[in-house]
Amino acid sequence: MTTKNRPTDIRLHQQSRVLELVYTDGETHRLGCEFLRVHSPSAEVTGHGPGQEVLQVGKEDVNITGIEPVGHYGIKLVFSDGHDTGIFDWNYLYHLGVNQTQLWDKYLERLAAAGHQRKG
Repeated sequence: MTTKNRPTDIRLHQQSRVLELVYTDGETHRLGCEFLRVHSPSAEVTGHGPGQEVLQVGKEDVNITGIEPVGHYGIKLVFSDGHDTGIFDWNYLYHLGVNQTQLWDKYLERLAAAGHQRKG
């Protein structure tokens, strides 16, 4: 893991439901709470192997209620829907930030294919 992928500042904007990550080179990623919740690295979301992913629905209003450091390698996010089992390591958070648009579009496609619509 490179130190480049470790944010120097993490700010939670609860009103707008955005987690902001700032890096040493000034790069900033603003990740929505819903986006983070549906991309949680927990087994509840990813399953226990390839093809076992569980599509997360109805997470439009979820917020982050707590951020807990996990060693020197990441954070655990506590979500308002009670989900708190995923550990977001620095590399995964950076990956989410860099690939946010593509990952979000893929999530929306999966929702549509499953017959779900986001509210709002």
